[in-house]
Amino acid sequence: MEFAKRMRGVAAFSMAMLIGCGLTVPLAHAEYIVNLVQQGNDVIATGSGTLDLAALTLTCSSGCSTNGGINPMLASIGIGPAFSVPSRFYSGFTGPASFGIGDFTPVSGGSGDTVAFDGTFNILSVPLDYVSGNALSGDSIYNDQTFESLGVTPGTYVWTWGTGATADSITMNVGSVPEPSSLALLSLPLGLVLRLTARRRL
Repeated sequence: MEFAKRMRGVAAFSMAMLIGCGLTVPLAHAEYIVNLVQQGNDVIATGSGTLDLAALTLTCSSGCSTNGGINPMLASIGIGPAFSVPSRFYSGFTGPASFGIGDFTPVSGGSGDTVAFDGTFNILSVPLDYVSGNALSGDSIYNDQTFESLGVTPGTYVWTWGTGATADSITMNVGSVPEPSSLALLSLPLGLVLRLTARRRL
């Protein structure tokens, strides 16, 4: 119990030191994060981050398009506008084949960059002009819907690909969005935590 209290104090002090010095703690690698939340009578999906496509296989480079919508049974969701958008398709990632039992529900509206993925058929689509590693941001809304009506199961789902420098992932949080500080703290090397603590004692 005493050890746990000390470690919590170490973590809090370390984060305060980093913030006080104007430093940020990078995650192990960039990733694209989707948050699906209930807001009033609607369900909102937001997506942001970057995608490293180097370790993926291009399966369609022209004549392909992506529409918004969600299909939990197939681990499929599209972020961005409701209308069809010219896209490129990639495959080569692994992860959950579903995040619920619901069938397809079309999106009511959306904006920003169109990104879609399907965990059952192993397809990731990005805008036709997307450059690997660039920032992406978009959102979609499902009017008059709930998690229950969409058939989604709350939780965190992760799809990954690549190794080393090409490693990347898509993380989908359904119903619960982790605090940014918690994510940063998890990536903080233990050695740095101990060094910062030692300096404090001097």
